[in-house]
Amino acid sequence: MENTKCKQIERSIIKRYRKELWSRFVQAVKEYQLIQEGDRIAVCISGGKDSFLMAKLLQEIQRHGKLNFQLKFIVMDPGYRAENRQLILSNAELLEIPVELFESPIFEVVSVAGGSPCYLCARMRRGYLYEKAKALNCNKIALGHHFDDVIETTLLSMFYGAEIKTMLPKLKSTSHPGMELIRPLYKIHEDDVIRWANGNELTFLHCACRFTERVANKEEESKRKEMKALVKQLKATYDRIDDNIFRSMHNVNMNSILGYKKDGKVHSFLDGYDGE
Repeated sequence: MENTKCKQIERSIIKRYRKELWSRFVQAVKEYQLIQEGDRIAVCISGGKDSFLMAKLLQEIQRHGKLNFQLKFIVMDPGYRAENRQLILSNAELLEIPVELFESPIFEVVSVAGGSPCYLCARMRRGYLYEKAKALNCNKIALGHHFDDVIETTLLSMFYGAEIKTMLPKLKSTSHPGMELIRPLYKIHEDDVIRWANGNELTFLHCACRFTERVANKEEESKRKEMKALVKQLKATYDRIDDNIFRSMHNVNMNSILGYKKDGKVHSFLDGYDGE
């Protein structure tokens, strides 16, 4: 029996939201050379709107694109509540995404480790995902970070890290040789992902971390939310501000910066200033 709801959702990506989703996705894949012939990509689905959209986009380009590559859809359960786990599986079935679920003890470890729970959780997740992808003979993992994540990371690095760096569209793993991470939603705006989800009456997992559920009301707003609010405020004055932040990371003028780091070595504008 044909899954008419799934077909409707797939058509919306190609037609109704073509400019906002499909075109930006294809542009990122081509510009940053995210997919090559023969790739085996582990598509990492967290249960949220972003990773599920990424999975559907990759399915579509696999079906209709020119490259021959394989997809494995993996879901890591770090300790979800039963209802959250079921929501992920129900959405996967609705969207016809053949997920393979595996478990990890991340929530349990994070809840007693102390320090920054989100930072530790992210690092541990990455490691488990690489290991699972490697076991499936994949050479890449795909994560659902989008345009807004990129510019927020850029601002966080400047304001709180005192350096200029951004979230790259792809990078090679230093801990898992031969593995690579790609971000296919790199040019897709979060608001457009939300419109796609709402337009198709889809409900996805938001944040199911048991640790943050217990302390959310006691913690201040995260720095990332702070950056999101700042960008929204700036856009009220100039609506292209987010695009300019994004483009600035593609357009660094090396003749007009005080210093930079490359492969761990620090360089200054004074190097060679007098022609030496």
